[in-house]
Amino acid sequence: MALSNYKLGELISEVNRYNTDKLYGIDVVRGVSNHKTIMKTKASIDADVIAKFLIIQPDEFVYNPRTTRMGEKVGLAYNDTNCSLLFSFNNIGFKIKDKSQILPQYLYIYFCRNEFDRYARINSWGSATELFTFKEMCDIDIELPPIEVQQKYVDIYQGMVNNQKAYERGLEDLKLVCDGYIEDLRRKLPSEPIGKYLSLSDRRNDIGLGLEAVRGISTSKEFIETKADMEGVGLANYKLVQPNYFAYVGDTSRRGDKISLALNTTNETFLVSSISYVFTTSIDLLAEYLMLFFSRDEFNRYARFNSWGSARESFNFDDMCNVKIPIPAIEVQKSIADIFKVYNTRKRINEQLKAQIKDICPILIKGSIDEARR
Repeated sequence: MALSNYKLGELISEVNRYNTDKLYGIDVVRGVSNHKTIMKTKASIDADVIAKFLIIQPDEFVYNPRTTRMGEKVGLAYNDTNCSLLFSFNNIGFKIKDKSQILPQYLYIYFCRNEFDRYARINSWGSATELFTFKEMCDIDIELPPIEVQQKYVDIYQGMVNNQKAYERGLEDLKLVCDGYIEDLRRKLPSEPIGKYLSLSDRRNDIGLGLEAVRGISTSKEFIETKADMEGVGLANYKLVQPNYFAYVGDTSRRGDKISLALNTTNETFLVSSISYVFTTSIDLLAEYLMLFFSRDEFNRYARFNSWGSARESFNFDDMCNVKIPIPAIEVQKSIADIFKVYNTRKRINEQLKAQIKDICPILIKGSIDEARR
């Protein structure tokens, strides 16, 4: 077997197909993520603008040429669905010219490697906004194994994806069980303010924790490694978040209509910025049970609607205390919280599976090339 060398431009052609006749509506509008996936768009779409949107058919690709402020990655996606989708006219669409030369799934695996992101960043040009143009995309040198070798490695990749998707479906079933319990409680029990069960904590870093303990708080309701530049920052005024304590950021502006909040489920004590609110619950309200409510979209909407301010809108601790939920006997709380714990554990495993799939992409490309060379 032998490898074939191409410029990518020999294998792909640009798609300039627009929704001029408005055949497709807002329900099929999508965005691209720098994780190389199609996602529901977060933008507010004007029905009058939809005629300008790009139509991407099955087995076609789309990417955002802007590489500035994208985390050193390219926002790109492959339409592996059976439906045509709409993407903003700011994106660039393309398709494979001849599938007997390169499989679209193989090219997608190629794009999922960190090497591609690095190449795109280096070859992006501009001043305020850097662009990875279609011309630069076409200038990529690519080595291709024979189509049967491509298919072999695509099958390996697809097998892993299918396993992960099956696991994810089970995960959603578990989430439905949790939601079902909550809705049942709401019908049977009155909701009451949680304030009397909460205790605000203002304890600062009096135990001398270092930078390794500093955490940020994400809108996905997790503690994360801080993204702030901590050089020269004193930690004495940072707040302690002990195990089983909550922390949240009151500012809800520019956070995608979500609130940054997390529960410390570890045995470690974290440090968070002094602007954060830190609190714990009494013995009559399990932290894990409360976290189940905080994880629901309904709570994000409530917090956003009940945030106040002019330049910055804030959901303060008094607002938090006014949140109402049904509070059953502690044994019932524990039963529901246990299911939610299983859900979160499996959710973490699912994210690990996704990471493994991404990590194997460069291995699959290298393996296919090595096999063709033998």
